[in-house]
Amino acid sequence: MTKPIYILNGPNLNLLGQRQPEIYGRETLADVEADCARVAAEKNMSVKLFQSNHEGVVIDTIHEARQEACGIIINPGAFTHTSVAILDALNTFEGPVIEVHISNVHKRESFRHHSYVSLRADGVIAGLGTEGYQAAVRRIGTLVSK
Repeated sequence: MTKPIYILNGPNLNLLGQRQPEIYGRETLADVEADCARVAAEKNMSVKLFQSNHEGVVIDTIHEARQEACGIIINPGAFTHTSVAILDALNTFEGPVIEVHISNVHKRESFRHHSYVSLRADGVIAGLGTEGYQAAVRRIGTLVSK
């Protein structure tokens, strides 16, 4: 089995399923992890899910992924629009990076339309709900098997 896919989640995603369910749905991060683990297993892969409300912890996890992960799926939450530091950390990672947003950020406030993370991402998925994570797992499976 290959190294796991790291799934990184930024601020407030610990409240997934509780916070603004009309925007983010009712699924929890535990549901996301279970769904992604199932999809990864179909490709003989595994996932490791992380969440932090602290930018430095997200960066430290990206640094860890440099040695431990075959790919990164990242939903940076609000850090998407503000964190050059997360972009810099992602630029040190040599594997595929897929950026995921549960909502369609392009239908929301204009400040959400800009993403620093997109400058590094090999793909961006937005507006598919939590199913976007599963699509990202499939894509990383394709990219690492090439």
